[in-house]
Amino acid sequence: MNIWLRFGLIVMTFGLSSVTPVNAQFSGGPYGPISKSYAQPNAKTIYYVSPEGQPRADGLKLDNPTSLSSAISKVTSGDAIVLRGGTYRTGNLILNQGITLQPYKDEKPILKGTQVASTWEQKQDNVWVTNWKTLFPSKPMFWWRQERHIDKTPLHRFNNDMVFIDGEFLQSAGSIEELTPNTFFVDYEKQQVYIGTDPNNKLIEITAYDTALLRTSNEVHNKRSDKIGPKIYGITFTQYAWRAIGIEGKRTFLPEDEPVDEPVGVADPLTYGKEVINTLLENVTITYCSRVAGYFRGDGLIIRHSLISDTSTEGIYIIGSSDVLLEKNIIQRNDIENITGYYVSAVKIINQTYRVTVRDNLIINHPTSKGVWYDVGNREGLFINNYVENTQAGLFFEISDGITAVGNVFVNNDLGVWVLNSANANIAHNTFVNSTLRFTRTARSATDDHFGWHPETGPDVFERDGHTVKSNLLTADEQHHGPLLSVDQEDALCAQYKKAQLAELDGNAYVKPENQQPLITLSTNSSEPCNRKIHTLDKLQGSTAQYEANGQLIIGHPRTVFVSPDLKRFELQRHISKKVNIVLPEKVTSAFKNIGALPSASDNQSR
Repeated sequence: MNIWLRFGLIVMTFGLSSVTPVNAQFSGGPYGPISKSYAQPNAKTIYYVSPEGQPRADGLKLDNPTSLSSAISKVTSGDAIVLRGGTYRTGNLILNQGITLQPYKDEKPILKGTQVASTWEQKQDNVWVTNWKTLFPSKPMFWWRQERHIDKTPLHRFNNDMVFIDGEFLQSAGSIEELTPNTFFVDYEKQQVYIGTDPNNKLIEITAYDTALLRTSNEVHNKRSDKIGPKIYGITFTQYAWRAIGIEGKRTFLPEDEPVDEPVGVADPLTYGKEVINTLLENVTITYCSRVAGYFRGDGLIIRHSLISDTSTEGIYIIGSSDVLLEKNIIQRNDIENITGYYVSAVKIINQTYRVTVRDNLIINHPTSKGVWYDVGNREGLFINNYVENTQAGLFFEISDGITAVGNVFVNNDLGVWVLNSANANIAHNTFVNSTLRFTRTARSATDDHFGWHPETGPDVFERDGHTVKSNLLTADEQHHGPLLSVDQEDALCAQYKKAQLAELDGNAYVKPENQQPLITLSTNSSEPCNRKIHTLDKLQGSTAQYEANGQLIIGHPRTVFVSPDLKRFELQRHISKKVNIVLPEKVTSAFKNIGALPSASDNQSR
């Protein structure tokens, strides 16, 4: 289905929902960038720039614009840069001042990291070549296990060069012999780029910059950092050979560096995340970056109403930061090069982030990657009111402590939520459609760990418990394989780890066909068997009386409870009462009348 048609359906479906600061379901939009006409910014000095702006122009008047790079070099804290519409083929812009970047009125500035390749020579049938000096060879991170993945991911896939023909992205090839109309090959020794399509009458673009904008903590342009992040509105960034935006912490990272090693080891959040604070992206579009849309460091980050799409590994990468908000974004189609063994995700939140809220976003079309991944040492996360579809794991919470997931809808994910080697995950009032809810613990520790110190930042092996699962709606049709809920652990832990992973499991409703698939997989403190398959609530209640005293099992198709799941309409057509009271954090509404994430059809009609 066309993506915008799908969004239209969602908006029509949920547009009747009440609007409160935090709803019991995703809002229905609008999501992603909103077209608007921007007023003159309230700034100390305004610099006007255009694609044709002259570097020597002062840029202080609309009819005398300067270049973007010249304006970047001039600005000081509190200034603004106003961009005229058009395409800026530029990059490697560096600043260290808290400034505003925005369009002029409703114009559409586009920053591109490519240049046009116009000179081509035909070498043989279906092979054309051009000389190209700005190349970006790279290699896998040190932890990539070549022996496991080289057959699936050839090494040339890690190079950061990109080629586009009439705007279409090409995959890399390993040799001239492998060329097809949809691939390109780079000979790094000769500095030549080969394509398998006749370039005549076509726009061929090749990467020339690896970054659009770097907000550094270092001295630059004879100015010291003011420690304030940029505010960026209404700008498109595309076709960069690494990342569009980089927000630095205490040190500069290169493409071959491990980006998450700051801080290293267990650290007090008062000691990091302060070098650049309060970065804001709003109505921003970032597409086709050879690695990520951006690496973001710094407390107070907000990314709102933005589109993050078509990146090679992660979309948004947040590292060692506190009090972050991702809101009303569309995040789709990362992992476009299908690099195996990089454990990619649409959003990566990593290394001791505190209070990161992911609220009311559309996270869709990630069949080979995770959705939102809180990874190692994170605390006090909020994941609320999101719509997540077609991921390996919609919400992945790993080696971390404390998250509340409320009011989300997970549709056709391998796993809707996966809590791995973590503590104190509270999962309430979510709707799962063909998306297993899973809790797992293993013996993994920092000792001899492949990533070194990382597991030290989260709960230790015998601290991975305290989870609650209440008033969720878990549904599946005949196409779903496996349980609706899985609570599992390594066999060796069953005899060692007597405390159950789930502190509470109650008041949930399960909807499934009458087939042989288990309802629940549940680990016990018995070694025989360690992970048991349970097919009915009676069996669950008989073996573990503390679980699901108020649970409900409905035998049937999801169509028996939803208005029309085939049309992505997940309002309830029948009332399924909530039998368990839940105390939610102050940031999360307590106005849930029904099971699951969505109001009933009658509730919608009454509004």
